[in-house]
Amino acid sequence: MAITKVSLSTEFVTRASTISGRDSAVNGHWVPNTDVYATSTGLVIKVELAGMRSENLEITVEGNRLRISGDRPDTCRAQKASFLVMEINYGPFESILELPSGYDLGQAKASYLNGFLRIDVPLIAAASPPKSTRLTISDGR
Repeated sequence: MAITKVSLSTEFVTRASTISGRDSAVNGHWVPNTDVYATSTGLVIKVELAGMRSENLEITVEGNRLRISGDRPDTCRAQKASFLVMEINYGPFESILELPSGYDLGQAKASYLNGFLRIDVPLIAAASPPKSTRLTISDGR
């Protein structure tokens, strides 16, 4: 399990996954590039998902875990293509981020614009019990 530093403080976001890391294209899954950074009002999670439609993405929240999943179709290549270089991942993906305490995933807002999924997670205003929910994704306009 890899740990990604979020800020210069001691807060960290843990990347957990039910699939085996970034090199899991062998078993048909991939993990999208993700930035997570702290602001004065909370966390911003930015996921690079070019070629996707927001209705093909699923975001679920359980406690302090955020699960982003979907399936990027490969619809633009010829049937009998011979690749010289293939760096774009297609097919199913999943990314699970475990956030540190102090952030309210129940109040998170998601938007998708120009190939980037952005999730804003505010700081916790008051103590609230963790629950399992799904986030809706707006067009980002």
